[in-house]
Amino acid sequence: MENGQDTRHTLEDLARLTEMPVRTIRYYIQEGLVARPFGEKRAAYYTARHLEQILTIRKWQAAGLSLERIRELLSEPEEGLLPPPRPRGPGTVEVWSHVVIADGLEITLEPGRAGLSAAQVRAFARGVMALYGQVRATDDEQDGKQDDKENKNA
Repeated sequence: MENGQDTRHTLEDLARLTEMPVRTIRYYIQEGLVARPFGEKRAAYYTARHLEQILTIRKWQAAGLSLERIRELLSEPEEGLLPPPRPRGPGTVEVWSHVVIADGLEITLEPGRAGLSAAQVRAFARGVMALYGQVRATDDEQDGKQDDKENKNA
């Protein structure tokens, strides 16, 4: 049992790790949102895959998605890719992310519509922050050269 996939958890372990009631996890299993455990009765155990499934459901619920929508997302054949977003209409509620680059500079995006995974959003934010740092450094250099030029002419 060297990697996380080989770790075995009891139902109570899953409840503790995900901070969810045992009853809720059982409901997710019953509804097919979470895979059935390996083994039966007292010998039943769960793996890192089960833990990941529950945490994904929890994350999407926190983002305001219904269990029906989560079921749609989980049924996609391409693991990790979200289906095209539903069309927008009157009364549509969306969850957008605000990525703070610096004081006064913020990017607003909806990862699902942008087709970005959480890892890609983080990489994007790091890239934008690096570019912002370069722009600031270049601007500071230009200001310094301008000040030197003005001092020589004075």
